[in-house]
Amino acid sequence: MDLNNIWNSFLERIKSQISDIAYETWFSETKLINLNNNIATVLVPYHIHKKNLSENYNDIIEEVFTEITGSNFKFNYVIEEEVENNLTTENEIIGVPSNEVNESNLDPRYTFENFMIGPSNKFAATSALAVAEQPGKMYNPLFIYGSSGLGKTHLMHSIGNYIVKNSNKKVLYITCDDFVSDFIYMCKENNANNMDAVKKFKNKYRDIDVLMIDDIHNLATTVNAQQEFFNTFNELYNKEKQIIISSDRSPDDIKKLEERLKTRFNWGLQVNILPPDFKLRMSILNKKIENNELSGVVPEEVKEYIAGNSVGDVRKLEGAITRVFAYATMMNGSDITLDLAIEALKDHFAKTYVSKNKMDQVIQIVCDQYNLTQEELLSKKRSNEIVIPRMIAMYICRVYLDENLTKIGIEFGGKNHTTVMNAVDKIKKEILKDDALNNEIQKMINEIR
Repeated sequence: MDLNNIWNSFLERIKSQISDIAYETWFSETKLINLNNNIATVLVPYHIHKKNLSENYNDIIEEVFTEITGSNFKFNYVIEEEVENNLTTENEIIGVPSNEVNESNLDPRYTFENFMIGPSNKFAATSALAVAEQPGKMYNPLFIYGSSGLGKTHLMHSIGNYIVKNSNKKVLYITCDDFVSDFIYMCKENNANNMDAVKKFKNKYRDIDVLMIDDIHNLATTVNAQQEFFNTFNELYNKEKQIIISSDRSPDDIKKLEERLKTRFNWGLQVNILPPDFKLRMSILNKKIENNELSGVVPEEVKEYIAGNSVGDVRKLEGAITRVFAYATMMNGSDITLDLAIEALKDHFAKTYVSKNKMDQVIQIVCDQYNLTQEELLSKKRSNEIVIPRMIAMYICRVYLDENLTKIGIEFGGKNHTTVMNAVDKIKKEILKDDALNNEIQKMINEIR
């Protein structure tokens, strides 16, 4: 029995019955790994896939699979770690189980379809879609955090637009500053015995199905507004209405925020968006260039120069290519070259950077040496066949390229600097006692040269 053929047939059938974004998010990276005693075991990327497939797609999965195989199977979803350690765990349980776009303050330009996904934001995007498909039931609240310019607002609008398109639920997106302003106005009018202002405020924030508040860290400066948001949160949560919050830091790191609010933010799921790696930055850049009439004349070295310099902020990346196009136009339509890009961006970037992203080159060389894909090397898999090459790649980036630990961590799927430091130290010790390994690493370094 060929499991791959069976599962490929299943995927072709299921793809025709669900939306493209649902298929790409929940099914495209699944794999059938075992059929035994009427149990079909399917490998999935994250715990969130286990939960969502079993709770929201299991009926259609069983139905389609029966059509393919002619037999009835129950499904067991597992992640890589469980397979490697021969473990099984319960589905992850976190939290509790006609609307005009302009009334919701949603920007229709932001959707899941045009959100560029890479290792740094994949879990956040997957979690966001899970909430959009089942608002109030999957993860409540959903707390998205990360530095400015990484896509938090894009994801929030994507959730809202998806819900509006696929249901009649009432959605409200608003910034924290606007919430505070509304609260101050309500208090001012209330002091003038205008009860209509109080009623209007409560209707706006409580008579809805989905509340999304951006930049919640700004709430920390206003004690009274915190009290009102606490009351609003409780009422929505008790009614199983979906709450989605974003911040530039995790709940526990927001100073001056009341502990009871931090506790409630921790009831649900927290997802962190990390700075994009070089590959994702290039994808974002290419997408941005596609929408410009000069897209056919942007050399690869110019793209690599911009992507290599724009570490940590997607807005800086997009601003850089816009600046290059504008500069070329001002220079009477000059061809876009590396020299022109460097000149145009000399004040945009803090320092120049080698146009070829060397860390990306190291990753590819190590993958070729050990017959791995980049996705495997940058994944969270812990088998020795992957861990050792991953540590070697980090070692080369640190010792030979002299990159800082934080930047290496970002490129390797969001690892923290301690993880990188430990990897580098381990390889340093290994090459002192293993001449074969040392020669192997030197060979790869020579290839980089």
